[in-house]
Amino acid sequence: MKLFTKLFCAALLTGSAAGAQPLHGQREFTHQDTLRGTLNPYRTWWDVQRYEIEVTPDFDKRSIAGVVTIDFTRSGTNPGTMQIDLQDPMTIDRITASNAGSKVVNLTYQHHGNAWLVNTEGLSPEAGRLRIEYHGIPRPAVNPPWDGGWIWKKDKQGRPWMTVACQGLGASVWYPCKDHQSDEPEGGARLTMVVPDTLVAVGNGRQVMVKREARPEWAGKRVFDWEVKNPINNYTIIPYIGKYVNFTDTLMGAGGKLDLSYWVLDYDLDKAKKQFEQVKPMLRAFEYWFGPYPFYDDSYKLVQAPHLGMEHQSAVAYGNQFKNGYLGSDLSGSGYGKTWDYIIVHESGHEWFANNITTKDIADMWVHEGFTTYSEELFVEYYQGKEAGNAYVQGLRRNVSNDKPIIGPYGVNQEGSGDMYFKGANMIHTIRQVINDDKLFREILQGLNRDFGKKTTTSAEVEQYIIQKSGKDLSKIFDQYLRTIDIPVLELKIKDDKMECRWTNCVKGFNMPVRLSNGQWIQPSTGETKIKTDGGSFEGVTVDKNFYITVSR
Repeated sequence: MKLFTKLFCAALLTGSAAGAQPLHGQREFTHQDTLRGTLNPYRTWWDVQRYEIEVTPDFDKRSIAGVVTIDFTRSGTNPGTMQIDLQDPMTIDRITASNAGSKVVNLTYQHHGNAWLVNTEGLSPEAGRLRIEYHGIPRPAVNPPWDGGWIWKKDKQGRPWMTVACQGLGASVWYPCKDHQSDEPEGGARLTMVVPDTLVAVGNGRQVMVKREARPEWAGKRVFDWEVKNPINNYTIIPYIGKYVNFTDTLMGAGGKLDLSYWVLDYDLDKAKKQFEQVKPMLRAFEYWFGPYPFYDDSYKLVQAPHLGMEHQSAVAYGNQFKNGYLGSDLSGSGYGKTWDYIIVHESGHEWFANNITTKDIADMWVHEGFTTYSEELFVEYYQGKEAGNAYVQGLRRNVSNDKPIIGPYGVNQEGSGDMYFKGANMIHTIRQVINDDKLFREILQGLNRDFGKKTTTSAEVEQYIIQKSGKDLSKIFDQYLRTIDIPVLELKIKDDKMECRWTNCVKGFNMPVRLSNGQWIQPSTGETKIKTDGGSFEGVTVDKNFYITVSR
């Protein structure tokens, strides 16, 4: 969100923030939404183990053709049908299956909008491999990354520059897959890109050499293979194709030697070398707060993109024009947001929250975005002190709209309010105050990445984990900020050494303690609470601004 004016910022904030792809607050859902967002019997019986994706783009025709191989195991009772997702107007040409010790068999299928229902007769009862040939003109991105799809651009010198942004919209916008966040390929993925020999293709993880016979249709083309060893979200498997050049570095980090690799357009090399010096300080700060970078074996990469940015795992998309702040502006208005590159910090924070810890349903996306937005505060605090961090996160509140709950409806591929970013971060900051132990708070952040790392989870599991590890009953706080649009109001009446207070505009049973400016703690309820000082006065006393509440006097 460019914060040039408050109005423009508010317009951009309608369900979004940098690096995420909102679904624009859809309210009426269709059968297609259910097929996309629900774990139905056609999906739950099989578990993806690995994707191998080969794609050949045609820049002039704005089309792609490809082959996807899916290795899978059985995880339930096979109802005789397998759902494969590939969005219109893309077309599946052929599906074959190979089982251990058996011949390749052709599978029949039916097309149901963006879902393809495959007859599984002939598949192994335990495990198998699908090979899906497909082609088409993928949905073009309108305003990436917010309104995404395949991105067909030209760089400043008129050369093709291609990539994809598809969070929320779904990876099935450009390749066939099980397009649901709950199922990540445990064995990782390989992405093969066949591109004109004047261009370079970059993918997730590390570049690998694959032995294969040359094909006649590859004349005048180059083939690039990239591979990740770790589980990965479907929407973060992304091709980058352009006139890229590369430079590298290493970081001796918490997990040993971390390879750093940067891919930028050739004419931006000098600017990138200077701006990307911020990567090492960012990684040091985040390893302090969250624990080791999750993907040492896949490396860390920044890849220049023709859009603002996205959290593509081990290949973070960067398009912040080599400026500090958010395209040169400060989202918080505090001044602290202009001293560092927003996209480097925010999108890299997602390596811990979104890529390492992934929610099963997009309705719980606050776990990705709330913690990652709060990582900005932690970065500021690490280098500029706690007061600077406090000022930064408090400043983000001006971007909150309170239009609808942060948690969205389940089972229809729909996230909640864009408030998951700034309100989510301020909820976490408020909970940190209630925990009142920064050492413990940091241990909880590291524990989340350790105990939920490389897995899929839910908001409920994350909430319960924080409650258990903190020893605090935070359930009403989570309910208040995640499931309602109301900011709790603390009504205060002060006279000399006496205070009367109560919570209003809150969920039933809300009794969050708060700290006063004199250091004293009070615990109001929804009934009248009377407090008396020990020989002092409440005159001039206020509520600590680190609590995201409204005070009425």
